[in-house]
Amino acid sequence: YNIINLDKLTYAGNLANLKDIEDKPNYKFVKMDICDFDAFYKLMQEEHVDGIIHLAAESHVDRSIKDPFTFAKTNVMGTLSLLQAAKLYWESLPEKYEGKRFYHISTDEVYGSLGAEGYFHETTPLDPRSPYSVSKTSADLFVQAYSETYKMPVSITRCSNNYGPYHFPEKLIPLIIKNILEGKSLPVYGDGTNVRDWLYVEDHCKAIDLVIHKGRAGEVYNVGGHNEKQNI
Repeated sequence: YNIINLDKLTYAGNLANLKDIEDKPNYKFVKMDICDFDAFYKLMQEEHVDGIIHLAAESHVDRSIKDPFTFAKTNVMGTLSLLQAAKLYWESLPEKYEGKRFYHISTDEVYGSLGAEGYFHETTPLDPRSPYSVSKTSADLFVQAYSETYKMPVSITRCSNNYGPYHFPEKLIPLIIKNILEGKSLPVYGDGTNVRDWLYVEDHCKAIDLVIHKGRAGEVYNVGGHNEKQNI
């Protein structure tokens, strides 16, 4: 594969995390905003892109409460920008959608809140509760619409909370570790009884690799760690 890594490099992006692969002959980094439809469409044509793994998103719930516009723009309009560019480019080719795939990485937060027991299933009704989860649900539905309306081969995975190396320290696990090291108080949302499933980032990567190679077009897959814990 030739891999093009597209990133706007907002506050949470860090090219130092990619030092070990930046000189690989089949790897290229492009600084770009996914909302820039014209630039992305041009890139699709120039690089003959036949697969998209769409991980770009605003993802911090607290930020979405303070600034819902940015979440709607990036997560909804950004996703639509990628979908439309892919549609126009792939439909212009002789083989059209054959051998192509648009893979959208979503979140289990589209299902809303989980009770004390049980699991979300792919058939669980969508019930988002925050500007973040609403924006991701909207993106999911646009991806599904492109599958239904244009017959684009798509995949959607909805994962639980990721954790692991290079995690930006606004998120719970790195924030708590950082505050402990610095002797600061430990902030917990509400009374800390919210249940979250935690998924190690490399396990998520293995799931992405599996879905991109063996996933059925049009299918939604939940990706979890079977690791439910209360925040407290």
